[in-house]
Amino acid sequence: MNFKLILPIVITLFVTTGIFAPRLLSQAQAPIDTTSLTGEFDPAKRQAVFHGQKTAVPQPKESKLLSNVLGESSGKKRIEIDLTNQKLYAYEGDERVFEFLISSGKWGLTPTGEFTIWTKLRYTLMTGGSQALGTYYYLPNVPYVMFFYNGDVPKFKGFGLHGTYWHSNFGHPMSHGCVNMKTEEVEKLFYWANPELPEGQWSVYANAENPGTKITIYGETPNE
Repeated sequence: MNFKLILPIVITLFVTTGIFAPRLLSQAQAPIDTTSLTGEFDPAKRQAVFHGQKTAVPQPKESKLLSNVLGESSGKKRIEIDLTNQKLYAYEGDERVFEFLISSGKWGLTPTGEFTIWTKLRYTLMTGGSQALGTYYYLPNVPYVMFFYNGDVPKFKGFGLHGTYWHSNFGHPMSHGCVNMKTEEVEKLFYWANPELPEGQWSVYANAENPGTKITIYGETPNE
């Protein structure tokens, strides 16, 4: 029996069917250019692709939510993401103000540890995956993106929290490493979290005067 010929077939079967896929192959988002993120909606990009399935890109809607006022909270803001239970919790001090279902990495692992939001974007393009394995994705105008980083996970890796229009299977792993959320829920988190987005702007970068909210990610994504 020629194991050299059989092994690639077996690996491909595991990856394309989802069996042990996160452990065998990391297919996280393609690196991003951290200096050219505008946050603007691109009306020319009307179709997205996720694992061979095409879907229309939703048109922008005017948000009725307002950015938080710096210093208005009585407690320090922080976000916790529990990969094991596929949930996100947001706190002001010891008070939990939000609890949402998420979808973390299935085809690329979501990192764990302590992170900081370094930019918020109303919209951005996300691409990655593998065409050969059927996991390629091209997702224009992903809404309400909050990219995070730390000393081990640089900004160009493109890990973030964001809205999702290409699936609705929240509570189960569905991403290539990012934290997928229902768009109407992540919208609330987007305007609650720091850095504060100036009125009328599409994007904001954190700085010393307008720092990003801290994020703690823990647990282990279920192997579904």
